[in-house]
Amino acid sequence: MANERPTVIVDCDPGHDDSIAILVAATHTDLVGVTTVAGNAPLDRTTRNAIITLDLIGRAEVPVHSGAARPLVAPPRHADHIHGESGLDGAALPPPSRPATSTDAVEFIVETCRATEGVTLVPVGPLTNIALALRAAPDLGTRLAGISLMGGGRFGNRTAAAEFNIWADPEAARIVYGYGGPLTMAGLDLTFQLQATAERIAAVRAVGTGLAVVLADLLTFFSHSYVRRHAGLHGAPVHDPCAVLALTHPELFTGRMAHVEVETAGHVTRGMTLIDQRALVERPAPNCRELQTIDADAAFAVIVDAIRAVGG
Repeated sequence: MANERPTVIVDCDPGHDDSIAILVAATHTDLVGVTTVAGNAPLDRTTRNAIITLDLIGRAEVPVHSGAARPLVAPPRHADHIHGESGLDGAALPPPSRPATSTDAVEFIVETCRATEGVTLVPVGPLTNIALALRAAPDLGTRLAGISLMGGGRFGNRTAAAEFNIWADPEAARIVYGYGGPLTMAGLDLTFQLQATAERIAAVRAVGTGLAVVLADLLTFFSHSYVRRHAGLHGAPVHDPCAVLALTHPELFTGRMAHVEVETAGHVTRGMTLIDQRALVERPAPNCRELQTIDADAAFAVIVDAIRAVGG
């Protein structure tokens, strides 16, 4: 396990698995803020869901800054077929306790990373906010401890080639993958190893708190959305916590350094993360750590322990 609690900003588009990522970050990191982006749902809903999540886990003091309502170039596209109209369908949720702290996520990211050396950005939605921050403040590349993102992979889910977060804003993703600092990538081939099976959801429900019941209901809806649309799947892949766990529990993962390019122009490959697997001596230098395997039972146990630790 990492010796020190990393200082992080979670950039997200809640989304069921985003809420679990916020929970894990709130338990195992110094969570200095949450920023929101349009993705799984429109920005007003993702912001609302982030605030509700922090309320549910007793962390209403964590600031929430809303950000980009649309990608840099592409039209906004959402994932209500997976997350429902609200972005967090499946449970009776309370109203948010407060409005967003601000509507300028990019300014918050830039100012926080300039004021505090060694912040890690953990984007688990489309990368629009992160790209805008890097473009507005090129010095961030040398100030960040790194970026640990959920996105991409060796296959797609929104298309055969492209994972949703990268597909939603490939131009932003290209900026992030090229920023030049430490970058960790939790792609679909990794996240599909961590599934919210019926047995794992039962373990969440068995915690017995009000929070546990809400999260079990959310994971049940989320898993049903996946299982009914996929052959041979036993539960929804819990994608987004992997990007947090890679920082807080790195011993649960294996990975390799790789060079990854983001396709922005291909007719059928737009949003693809092309991972260079050639043995050529003159191939491009690695630009990210590609996570390859996860100890799924141990990782889900960390999630359950976090739910238990929060109480509620």
